[in-house]
Amino acid sequence: MNPQHDTHTRSRARRFVFPLIAAGVAAALLAAGILPRLRAQGALAAQVTTQSAQTVSVIEPKPAPATQELLLPGAVTAFSDAAIHARTSGYAQHWYTDIGAHVKKGQVLADIQTPELDAQLQQAHAEEATAQANFNYAKATAQRWQDMLKTQSVSQQDADTKTGDMLAKRAMLQSAQANVQRLTELVSYEKVVAPFDGVVTARNVDVGALVTAGGAPGLAASAGELFHVAQRDTLRVFIDVPQNDAPYVSASTQAYLTVQQFPGRQFAAHVARSSGAMDPVSRTLRVEVDVDNQDGTLLPGAYAQVHLALQNGNPALDLPVSALLFRPNGVTIATVDPTGKTALKSVTVGRDFGTHVEILTGLQASDRVIDNPGDAMMSGEPVNIARAGHAS
Repeated sequence: MNPQHDTHTRSRARRFVFPLIAAGVAAALLAAGILPRLRAQGALAAQVTTQSAQTVSVIEPKPAPATQELLLPGAVTAFSDAAIHARTSGYAQHWYTDIGAHVKKGQVLADIQTPELDAQLQQAHAEEATAQANFNYAKATAQRWQDMLKTQSVSQQDADTKTGDMLAKRAMLQSAQANVQRLTELVSYEKVVAPFDGVVTARNVDVGALVTAGGAPGLAASAGELFHVAQRDTLRVFIDVPQNDAPYVSASTQAYLTVQQFPGRQFAAHVARSSGAMDPVSRTLRVEVDVDNQDGTLLPGAYAQVHLALQNGNPALDLPVSALLFRPNGVTIATVDPTGKTALKSVTVGRDFGTHVEILTGLQASDRVIDNPGDAMMSGEPVNIARAGHAS
């Protein structure tokens, strides 16, 4: 073996090994310095991404309540309210009831003196008696001529003439009887009576005052009104129900009244009837609520608040108003999808409960709804969930 050849081989090996060792050492040193830095940069990037995502609170929808209380203002009115006018002209002879008096149906409120009408009635009776006598004579004459006609003692034309005269006299008698009946009715109006049980709320007549027949029908207080009578054992309260709540109002709807004069007291009431049509101007339904007022606590004309317990047999889901976004295309909610990003959904709002509303369409019970979403929130934004709760 040649010693020189071995020495040369070892020298060549050293030349290759030393660079490899140096490269390995350099790579190790480089890795020891770069990898932590890369890890730190990755962690920083992840932290920046996490901090850039908006933190939101989500709520879970809950079923809307089946019963909703609707509070509406109303005016208390008498069940029956009538302005009493004279049906015959004359002078007030006497009045018997003043304001606040409780009267019964048919009770006399005042007397009217009508001497001219009394004289006309007497004249009508005399004319009736004359017409009755003329008819009796004409009837007897016609009967005799009919008997003579059977024996050919008179002509047919003469008998028909007598029969026609009898019929004319009978018509005159009926006219006189009708006139007597008309004047008798007018004379009966000399006594002004109450049309129903109630309370006298106004008296506009005094003894000796000239009273003229007539008056404007349908007006609560028109010229010539003698008395005003209101029936207040049962009172009516008219309310206007908004269009959205109108379908839930029926005869079985529970109701009660509250008034300022009696704080904390509830007056039982019931829905009596509705107009059955929406007012095209206000888009409301006129509803009548009746109240038993046998004790006379409530007064007609008072202001009251009507509480209606509206029942919904198929309630939808419920969300607080703070979860709604009002966009140009309608009401929208923001939800968090399974990937942690936002998803906007258009919804239809139903009943309004004040601080929360019923959502009819566009919402699922499993949706995670963002509470108090930002106005600029869009779909696809990553978010962090702070806490989960229920709609309240």
